[in-house]
Amino acid sequence: MTAMENQDGSTHHGCLWNATCIVEFMKQLSRESKEQNFFESLESITALCVHLQELMKTVENLDENQLKNEFFKLLQISLWGNKCDLSLSGGESSSQKTSIINSLEDLKPFILVNDMEHLWSLLSNRKKTREKASIVRVDIVLDNSGFELVTDLTLANFLLSSKLATEIHFYGKMIPWFVSDTTIHDFNWLIEQVKCSDHKWVSECGVNWENYVKTGRWVYHDHIFWTLPHEFCAMSQVAPDLYAELQKAHLILFKGDLNYRKLTGDRKWEFTVPFHQALNGFHPAPLCSIRTLKAEIQVGLQPGQGEQLTASEPNWLTTGKYGIFQFDGPL
Repeated sequence: MTAMENQDGSTHHGCLWNATCIVEFMKQLSRESKEQNFFESLESITALCVHLQELMKTVENLDENQLKNEFFKLLQISLWGNKCDLSLSGGESSSQKTSIINSLEDLKPFILVNDMEHLWSLLSNRKKTREKASIVRVDIVLDNSGFELVTDLTLANFLLSSKLATEIHFYGKMIPWFVSDTTIHDFNWLIEQVKCSDHKWVSECGVNWENYVKTGRWVYHDHIFWTLPHEFCAMSQVAPDLYAELQKAHLILFKGDLNYRKLTGDRKWEFTVPFHQALNGFHPAPLCSIRTLKAEIQVGLQPGQGEQLTASEPNWLTTGKYGIFQFDGPL
């Protein structure tokens, strides 16, 4: 800190623009942008919370096909929630102003790799075969705060309520790598905002989420590795503690574009290279990338699929129009 002189001769304590000050400034800027995104998305957040609360009333009475359909619906909502990215919007509004729920059928053709069946098989089979007191753990490596985080928490709520999982572990950033990245402040702030809503069913979601955290059914982690310049195949050497933690999961969901780039080493792969190969030995547990495409990298496509897209839409890799559920692991 240093004393700075005002025009009237008085002094105040300013902050030198060292690394610490820059980080704090960026955190504040990031928080303001994310909070604006949340408030501008309130209508869609309300619709999603109402949908969840209505679902919770009947979830125990759903047959297997109905449960599967609801699982797929919430997975897709989480996928398209990934469009709400402040780093992509260039300062323009990135909020979600319309209900995704009513658009899912129209958006299905834009899912280029769809491994949702693998996720269902893995979790439903474990639910059928697990002992009563055993744990089924799903880890979610988060991306954006704001509306996307609400979609992730809604999915996590469903996983517990449907008994497809018994505990959820979330991973966020220690600092916002991109402006909208989720931190522990964002995670807690958002739950508090939802809990304090004057809409009964939105508030009920927040109360439930806070309770999940208090009872340890939801666990939040952060780790410096997520903002270090390493691809994920280096994690077992660079951050063996984090790798060991991920190995405890029965399924890991990696949200968003940056995670996909680090999963695949951010290399210019051929479109048809198998996802398993591109992971380059990173296999802590069965995992799935849930992402809308905003970077010039994609693997695991069918022969000719990428070329056809390039011919019809030269910018298909970067617009966020297309999405994937890309799974790797034994079933």
